[in-house]
Amino acid sequence: MTPITEVEGRRLSLSNLDKVLYRASGFTKAEVLHYYATAAEALLPHLRDRPVSFLRFPDGPDGQQFFAKNVPPGTPDWVRTAEVVRSDGTTRQILVQDLPTLMWAANLVTEFHTPQWRADAPGLADRLVLDLDPGPPANVVQACEAALWLRERLAADGFAPCVKTSGSKGLHLLVPLRPVASADVTAYAKQLAVEAERALPRLVVHRMTRSLRPRKVFVDFSQNAAAKTTATPYTLRARPEPTVSAPVTWDEVAECLDRRDPDPLVLRAPDIAPRLDRYGDLLAPLFDPEQARPLPGAAG
Repeated sequence: MTPITEVEGRRLSLSNLDKVLYRASGFTKAEVLHYYATAAEALLPHLRDRPVSFLRFPDGPDGQQFFAKNVPPGTPDWVRTAEVVRSDGTTRQILVQDLPTLMWAANLVTEFHTPQWRADAPGLADRLVLDLDPGPPANVVQACEAALWLRERLAADGFAPCVKTSGSKGLHLLVPLRPVASADVTAYAKQLAVEAERALPRLVVHRMTRSLRPRKVFVDFSQNAAAKTTATPYTLRARPEPTVSAPVTWDEVAECLDRRDPDPLVLRAPDIAPRLDRYGDLLAPLFDPEQARPLPGAAG
């Protein structure tokens, strides 16, 4: 029998709780749900009001994976949705506004991916993201070197970037913005990527061309485009182990580079609650209006 639980007054059916999803560590679906419940206070503000794309992996990371943007069949009528206009037409997508919706979505076994804009202001970005993706044999150590250079470059424009792991092999830099057209943010982010490549030609590449990326860190600026999404802070990832796209401190980034040791920046689901107890949400500045700055050259 499928267990029924009540979350903040909403009845949910939770299925296959004993199913092992992450075989390398024996991490079960029940543990996935427990993780999302314990991380919800930090995670929900990063999801709220942003149309969600799901990367689903119902049989674990070793099984089938597929992106889902449209509202799935069987969605409860209390789950909020938003209309999203895309180049190929209009769709409706889920808004994860509260704990019941989060737990319902987590029961589908998902990564959460969100755009840099909110549903009430489509195409107006309120944050910038730079995705630092190392090409093997480069790893997060090289990404840390690129991140520290970009931190200083962003500081020169008045920004104080936050940083998180991608949950895979790289890093994401995030900056709060006064809302501005996504196309303008993409252009600015590309400028930063080009400058990073010029300053660190042995380390950084700004073009996606696969042949250019081995041993270098690809600074992916394209995720600022209105149609693109990025792994939401605190989402689990579909990797061999239950790694999390988790915020880290700049001291941790510098220490990773100094020690040339990537392991401390591989953060897994059991690591997150103690980190939240210690640091709170390291990405809280993204929600502080005093931290949001205008894009260089933008009006206002």
